[in-house]
Amino acid sequence: MQKTVEIAFETKFEEEVYNGLTAFPKHLSSMYFYDETGDKLFQDIMNMPEYYLTDYEFNILTANKAKIGHLFARGDQRFKLIELGAGDGKKTKILLKHLIAKSYEFTYQPIDISPTVLKVLEQSLHNELPELQIEPQQGTYFEALKKINAANGTRKIILFLGSNIGNLMHEKAIDFLGRIQQLMHTDDLFFVGFDMKKDPNTILNAYNDETGITAAFNKNILARINRELDGNFDTEKFLHWEVYDPESGTAKSYLVAKEAQTISIEKLGLTVDFQAWETLHTEISQKYDENTIKKLAQKSGFEIVCDFSDDAQGFKDYVFRKV
Repeated sequence: MQKTVEIAFETKFEEEVYNGLTAFPKHLSSMYFYDETGDKLFQDIMNMPEYYLTDYEFNILTANKAKIGHLFARGDQRFKLIELGAGDGKKTKILLKHLIAKSYEFTYQPIDISPTVLKVLEQSLHNELPELQIEPQQGTYFEALKKINAANGTRKIILFLGSNIGNLMHEKAIDFLGRIQQLMHTDDLFFVGFDMKKDPNTILNAYNDETGITAAFNKNILARINRELDGNFDTEKFLHWEVYDPESGTAKSYLVAKEAQTISIEKLGLTVDFQAWETLHTEISQKYDENTIKKLAQKSGFEIVCDFSDDAQGFKDYVFRKV
């Protein structure tokens, strides 16, 4: 491995790629899976039969939309419905349609780092729900939340669906939840999804489908480095590999070098050596039990208001309130 020149990073992506590929062991952040190609691949993943998370949460929201809507509105108060990582809005539309049908007064503010995702979502919602008040917010979660907080004091309902919290190990999850808590008032609510521990085979199949869509999604981070940073990764020389530890509830995704190789990333002035079968860690997907969720809430300054589950208790949406 050789660092050839001093780099003045132009973007956070450049900095994190540089630091991750020069670390030992090597790692990259799963947030960089997502560009126009990655967004499309993730939509394909959510439609896979193996990817149970979407269906479980879809069923929860469908079965409980009236209770959830009543909880959000709380005496017909006006509120802002803020969604972190909005995606295609498939599940959120269940709630949006119900809230509109009940004539609740609210504004929907989807937050996403991808302008492509927000543009597609906004157009879709204009077509399906023309009466919806929508104010897309492009940027990181905390940047957008700070901006929303500065605008006015309207009560906030913050959505974080799809077990996105599972991309963080527990200590980082506590830090993340604590930062959300600091941007909330006592009458705000945080609605967050958790994928529960279950049959390990079910979990592994969700991240290692036979069609190879998840593998392509994982490898897109290498393709993105090629496109944006003038890298020369050969994605066929890397194996997508998923592992799951049922004790800790941690699923991890890796890219494994099939042979020794040297990668050049021109924009960073960097060459990186991979040994045969060396790993590049790309993603964590944490699974939970009730005791762990209670500890996460307590340590980050939240109390649990209630939770909603599918019939099999395989996925749960929790409602947190600032203590």
